[in-house]
Amino acid sequence: MGNTLYVWPSLLIKMFYYDIPTWNPHRKSISGDDGVCEMTLFNAPSSEMEEMSGVMREPFPALIVLKVRPTFGSGEAPVGRVPDSFLGVSAPRLRTLSLDRIPLPFLGLQELLLSATGLNSLLLKNIPYSVYFSPDAIVTCLSALNRLEELEITFQSPRSRPVRESRHPPPLTRVLLPALAKLTFQGVSEYLEDLVDQIDAPQVYALSITFFHQLFFHTPQLSRFISRAPKLKGHDEARVAFTHWSARVTLRSTSRPNSGEQLEEIRVGVSCRHPDLQLVSLVQVCASSFPQTFIPTVKHLYILENREYLEDDWKYDSEDLEKYVQNSQWLQLLHPFIAVKDFYISEKFVPFIAPALQELVGERVTEALPALECLFLDGLHASGPVRDAIVPFVAARQLSTHPIAASYWDSEGDDWYEGDD
Repeated sequence: MGNTLYVWPSLLIKMFYYDIPTWNPHRKSISGDDGVCEMTLFNAPSSEMEEMSGVMREPFPALIVLKVRPTFGSGEAPVGRVPDSFLGVSAPRLRTLSLDRIPLPFLGLQELLLSATGLNSLLLKNIPYSVYFSPDAIVTCLSALNRLEELEITFQSPRSRPVRESRHPPPLTRVLLPALAKLTFQGVSEYLEDLVDQIDAPQVYALSITFFHQLFFHTPQLSRFISRAPKLKGHDEARVAFTHWSARVTLRSTSRPNSGEQLEEIRVGVSCRHPDLQLVSLVQVCASSFPQTFIPTVKHLYILENREYLEDDWKYDSEDLEKYVQNSQWLQLLHPFIAVKDFYISEKFVPFIAPALQELVGERVTEALPALECLFLDGLHASGPVRDAIVPFVAARQLSTHPIAASYWDSEGDDWYEGDD
C-alpha cells in the first residue's frame, strides 16, 4: 500500500479504522498528498493514537471528513497531548470535524477552525480538562463559521468552568451563526451562559443541554437565547424523564414531523444519580432555563423513566410511603404547567406522585395543574395505597369547577417513550 499510493492518479481516498488492534505497517507512508478526503478512526488504543497524531501533523488539503474516537475503557491510558500543528493547522475543505476525548490544545484547534471556514459540523465531545478553552475563545472561532449547521461541545468534567475573575462584559453585538440548526452542550451552567450570551442562532431547531449537577441553577442567558430562536417556539408537550444518571425535561410539539423531517425540540437536563437531587434540579431547570412563556403553554405532560436503568434508583415501599415521597417537591415541579390538560404518569412514578396530588383538596384543589382534564396512570390497580391516594384528588376536582377523569394508560404502547439513553 505504501509503495503504490504514490503512483496512483489523483484520486479521493476514504480511510476507515474500526476496532483494529494494530495499524497497517505502511501507515507512515500516508500523507495529505495522497488525496485523502475522509478519515474515520474509532476505538484505536492510545498507543496507536500517539502514532496517528504524528501522521496528522501534516496538512491534508483534500480532507472533507475527520472523525476520531480512541478506545476509552478500564485499564486504557488516556491519549497523550496532540501537537498544536494538528493537520498542519490548515484544512480548507473540511466539512465535518468530530473529536471525541482528543486532547487537542486550543491554539491548534483555533488555527484549524479559522482555516476551515466551510465547516458544517463541529463535534467536540468529552473534552478533557487538560485542554480547557474559554467561551470567549470558542466564540472567536465560531465567528468565521458561517456555514456551521451542527455544534456539539461536551466536557468530561465539571472542573471545566470559566474563571470568574477573568470575565468581561459581552460584546455589544453578538456573533451570528446563520446556518446553525443543532446545538448540544454538556458542562457547567456558567460556561453555557457565557457562550450563548455571545451568539445568535435564529435557525436552531434542536437544542440539547446537560448540566453537571450543582446546588443552584440560574440560566437567564439560556432562556434569552431560546427566545431569540423562532423555531424553538410552539411546543405543547413536555416529557420529564429520569434515568440512572440524569433527569431532563424535553419540550416537543404534538404536530410530529413525517419521517425524514426535522424534529424541533428543546432538551434540558442535569447529570445526577440521587433521586432527591434529580427532582430538586428539575424544579430549578423549569423555573430558569426556559423562557417564561414556554412552560405555561404545555398541554400534554409526561413523567417517565428509562426502564432499563432505573430499577434500583427510585424505590417504593408500600408500608412506609412517606419515606420515599417528597410531596412538596413534586408539586413544585408541577406548578409551572398551568395549561396542561393531559397528564401521563408511568408506573414507576405513580406511587410517588399520587400522594402529592392527594394534598390538592379543599382550597388547594387547583393549586397545581388548574387546567387538567385527563389523568392517565400506568399500572393502576383496582385497590391499594396508590388508588387510595388518587381517589381524594379526583373526587375533590369533581366537586370543583375543573373536574377531571382518571384513566389507565399503557406506556408500553407509547412510541415516544423515553428509553433511548
